[in-house]
Amino acid sequence: MQLYVLELICIPLATWLVHKLVVKRLRNAYKSTSLAGPPSTSLLFGIRASDGLLRGDPNKMYEKWEKEYGSAFQVPGPFWTKQYVLLDPKALAHVFSRTPFGYTRPGAQMFLRIFGQGLLSAEGETHKRQRKALTPAFSNAAIRSLTSIFFDSAYKLKDVWDSEVQSSDANGAVIDVQQWMNKTSLDSIGLAGFGHDFHALDGERSEVQKVFDSFALAPAVGKFNGVITFIVTFLPGGLFMRLPLKRVKLFTRLAARIREVSEELWRKSKVEGGNDEKENKVRSAIGTLLKAESASTEWKIDVDEINELILAGYETTSITMTWALIELSRHPEKQERLRKELMESFSARDPTHDDFTSGLHYLDSVLRETLRLHPPVTQLIRTAEEDDILPLSMPLKNASGMPLNSISIPKGGQVVVPIRALNTSPTLWGPDALEFKPERWMDDESGLTEAARAIQGYHHLFTFGDGPRICIGRAFAGAEFKAVLSVLLRNYIFELRDGPQTPIETIMTILPRPKVAGEKGYAVPLRVRSTTST
Repeated sequence: MQLYVLELICIPLATWLVHKLVVKRLRNAYKSTSLAGPPSTSLLFGIRASDGLLRGDPNKMYEKWEKEYGSAFQVPGPFWTKQYVLLDPKALAHVFSRTPFGYTRPGAQMFLRIFGQGLLSAEGETHKRQRKALTPAFSNAAIRSLTSIFFDSAYKLKDVWDSEVQSSDANGAVIDVQQWMNKTSLDSIGLAGFGHDFHALDGERSEVQKVFDSFALAPAVGKFNGVITFIVTFLPGGLFMRLPLKRVKLFTRLAARIREVSEELWRKSKVEGGNDEKENKVRSAIGTLLKAESASTEWKIDVDEINELILAGYETTSITMTWALIELSRHPEKQERLRKELMESFSARDPTHDDFTSGLHYLDSVLRETLRLHPPVTQLIRTAEEDDILPLSMPLKNASGMPLNSISIPKGGQVVVPIRALNTSPTLWGPDALEFKPERWMDDESGLTEAARAIQGYHHLFTFGDGPRICIGRAFAGAEFKAVLSVLLRNYIFELRDGPQTPIETIMTILPRPKVAGEKGYAVPLRVRSTTST
C-alpha cells in the first residue's frame, strides 16, 4: 500500500522535480565544494537504498564513512540531491552560530502545520522574540522552584514500585522501566509545565499518552525515508498531512489530542494567572510566563507554546532516563558508585537544586555520559539560506584529492549534523568513545581528549544543539533526570532481566527509543530489587 501511494505521489511530481533539480544541480555544482563520499546506488533513493544506513544503526555508517572520507563528506540523496555530513567541530560551530538566520530546518512548514507556531517551528526574528519571552520559565530560579515537583513524581513512582517489589520473590520484580519513565515524564511535564496532573502514575491513560504509545506499533517509513524527507522540503505542510500513511495519520491525531489538552490548560492558566492566591499555590513554567506576559506587550502566550512544551518535554526526558537505567544495569560497578555518592550525603534527605548544580559530580557525569552516548535526537538537518563558507579544524581533501581549509555550501544546500556520530567519534573522543564511562567527566573533565574539549557545544556535546537554537529546556530536563535518578538509585538495585549482555535495539517512535531485543513495542524489562533487601 505504501509503495502504491508513493508512486502516485512521485510520478506526477517527477517532471517538475527534474526541472527544478537540474537547474538547482547546475547552480550548486558551480557554487559548492565537491567532497568525497559514498556513491549513489539509486536515482530514486540515493544512498538511502542501503540497508546499513536505513535498517541498521546509522551511526555505524557515519563512523565507517568518517574513516574513509574524513571529517566532512557528501552523501547522495533522492533525485540527484546531496547532503553535506559534518563531523568537524569548527564547521559545526559556524553552522550553529548562524542559526536560525543562515540555516533553517527543512520541513518547518509541516511542523508548523501540525503543532503550530511555537519555538520549535519558528525561524528568524520570530524565533528570537519567542525565545526571549520564554527564557524566564527556564531560568535557574524557575527550575529551583520546580524541583520539588520532580521529586513528588519520583516518590509517587516509588510507591508503585515498592508494592511490586514487596510482593515479588528474593530475585526482585521484573518491571518495564520505559513505560514507567514515560508516565513519570508525562506527569512531571504536566505539573511542572502547566500545573496539570495527567495522573499517569495513578494508572490513568490520557489520550495524549495513548497516541504517543501508538507510534511504537506504527511501521517506520523504511526505505522511503529519504524520498519522504525530500518531499517534505518542497510540499506545504497541509499537503504533506494529507498523505495516507499511518505515521502521518498518527502525527495528525497526536497534534489534535495535544491541542485539546493545551487549549484546556491555556484557559485554566489564564484564569488562575489572574488570581495571585491560586498562582502562588501552583508553581509551573506557564505560571512564570503569565507573570512575564503581564509585564510585557511584545508577546502573548498561546496554545502553540503549550503544544511544544508537552511534545519536547515528554519524549526526550523519558528516553534519556530509560537509557541511563539500561547503562547502569549493564555496569553494576558504576551503579554502585552512583548509589554510594547519593547515600553518603543524602540518606536522610533529598538533594536540593543547589546540590544538583554544585555537587553530586558522579550523578552529573552519568547524565552527561548518557546524553553523549544516547542523544534523543540523533541527527539534525539544516538548509543554507544563502551561499556560505564553512571553516575547518581538521585536514580534509576534496573529491579530487586536493587539500581543503574550508567548504563552500550553496544556497539551498543541506547540512547534516550527525549528533550521535559526533558524540561517539573516536577521532574526537578517543578509542573508548563507544564505552559508557562517566569517569571521563570527573575531576574537571580530565578524562576528555583535547579534541573533545575543543567542541564548543553544551558540555562539549551537540545533544542539545548549539548557538541561538540551543535547547531552551536543557536545565529543566537535567533537573528532572537528577531528581528521579536520585530517588530510584537510593532505593533500588537494577539489573537487566536476562543479564548484562542482553542485546538492546532501537525502535523509531517519534524519536528512536531503546528496547530489549525480542520484546514487543519498546519494552525494557529490568529486574528491580530493594536496596534494603541485600
